[in-house]
Amino acid sequence: MPREGVAISVVIPTLNEQSRIGRALACTALPGVERIVVDGGSRDGTAETARFLRAERVVASAPGRARQMDAGYREARGEVVLFLHADTELDPTWRDAALHALEDPATAGGAFRLRFEGPGLGLRLVEWGARLRSRLGGLPYGDQGLFVRKRLLDAAGGIAPVPIFEDLDLVKLIKRGGRLALLPQCARTSARRYERNGALRQVLRNQAALAGYFLRLPRSRVAAWYRRRPAA
Repeated sequence: MPREGVAISVVIPTLNEQSRIGRALACTALPGVERIVVDGGSRDGTAETARFLRAERVVASAPGRARQMDAGYREARGEVVLFLHADTELDPTWRDAALHALEDPATAGGAFRLRFEGPGLGLRLVEWGARLRSRLGGLPYGDQGLFVRKRLLDAAGGIAPVPIFEDLDLVKLIKRGGRLALLPQCARTSARRYERNGALRQVLRNQAALAGYFLRLPRSRVAAWYRRRPAA
């Protein structure tokens, strides 16, 4: 096992996630795993809660998921870095599955299977669409838990401070470095955005933003539009 017994460093960016951070920390409390919570200025006690729950490291960062991911990666001691959303819980076998996939030198990183909390046909259809996007398009999103060999991040100079789509940039980096493994273990995540905006409306917003990414529209414009709450 690599440096000081750490095989995987889990980086969890947070901003006002005090009520949710416990699940992400609990599912990653495993031997050979260090948990790095990178707080972007929470005002609800998220950082204090993470320390109370014995996260190995809690560091402060400028807000913005990409900036926080980069700050956490630079603290990582493991040879593998897993970026996990604060409202996401992984299946108990996630660590062994990721390490097994990485036994193949051609595998550069990977992601898990998306599963939303909560009932409803709409959410099940979104999950099905995510599986198609991941399997056929090779494009998992950040809410699926993306892991990557740290040396690839080192070679790339870290994660660029982009305002949106840092997860898609990371997927591109993984695919440039080798194979992207799609694991059957679930990443169970909050459906709060879909519940707030409506599943169909949120899917359409996601697809419109994705089109902007592939058309190389200015990310600041896409981010400003995407984060504006839609009218009822």
